[in-house]
Formats: sequence, structure tokens, C-alpha cells
Amino acid sequence: MIFVFHLLDKPDSTALRTAIRPAHKAYLAQVADRIAFAGPLLSDDGKTLIGSLLAIDFASREAAQQWQADEPFTRAGVYASGSVLPFTNLWPQKAGFPPTE
Repeated sequence: MIFVFHLLDKPDSTALRTAIRPAHKAYLAQVADRIAFAGPLLSDDGKTLIGSLLAIDFASREAAQQWQADEPFTRAGVYASGSVLPFTNLWPQKAGFPPTE
């Protein structure tokens, strides 16, 4: 089942996020074949990172929550809050994804 991770950063965590990003990306690479989509949430300026939104296939909520608990941004204290929710995609993606050839 796909689980969506909605994670919001603590204020003033940009430097910590930047420092931990290589470990975060390596951790994501371990589940790359199960990622439906993933990326940063942005402030209204379209540039400032304020969190993360990920959709990843896991066998259970417990597995998804354990993955999140072990995630480098979580372990480093980047996130102020977050939720992990089951998700089903009922709409074919057209916007926000590169065109397929």
C-alpha cells in the first residue's frame, strides 16, 4: 500500500537540512523502486524548503512508520511535525511530472 508522508520542518532548520541531505538521499535510494513521488515542500516564494512530501509503497503502516523513524531528517531533528497516511491514486498524473516519450 502507498503511504504518504507529510512532514514539516522546524523553524530555522535549513542549515541542518542541508547538512543531512546526502544521508537523506542515500536513505531514499534504498526504496527508490517503491517511490511513487517524493520532494520538498516549499514556502510561497517557491524556493524556501519547509518540509517533505513522499509517497512510498510499504507492506504495512508499521513498516512505513519504522522507515520514517529511521529516516535521517527525522533522526537529526529536522521535522517539527509529520503524518503518515495510506493513499490510493485514482487520477492519472499530468501535471508536475516530466513528459514520457
